[in-house]
Amino acid sequence: QLQASGGGLVQAGNSLKLSCAASGRTFSAVALGWFRQAPGKQRELIAQVTTSGQTGYADSVKGRFTISRDNTENTVYLQLNSLEPEDTAIYYCAARTYYPYRIVRAERFYDYWGQGTLVTVSS
Repeated sequence: QLQASGGGLVQAGNSLKLSCAASGRTFSAVALGWFRQAPGKQRELIAQVTTSGQTGYADSVKGRFTISRDNTENTVYLQLNSLEPEDTAIYYCAARTYYPYRIVRAERFYDYWGQGTLVTVSS
């Protein structure tokens, strides 16, 4: 199970940190990703971290968002900096067992999903 938290309302230019806590003893063996879905848009993969700590980002968030994982706490984080109104979305965390040591860009390979947390950025 994955439980995302940390969303809220922030002004443009500010920061927010999302957390996603996982239950189970195999956390270190899965890759983790953060997705988001803006109103009227498809869900998109914006950040991922492999079992070895390799990270990947969508161009839309590269340089502003940072994903990290803490295997001792079974938690994955997403630091959101320099937020823009276009970042307003529901943010989801997900876990992937498919090639967990590689960057994989397809959503369909993610097996487990959290419930989502809403981030609203005002201008």
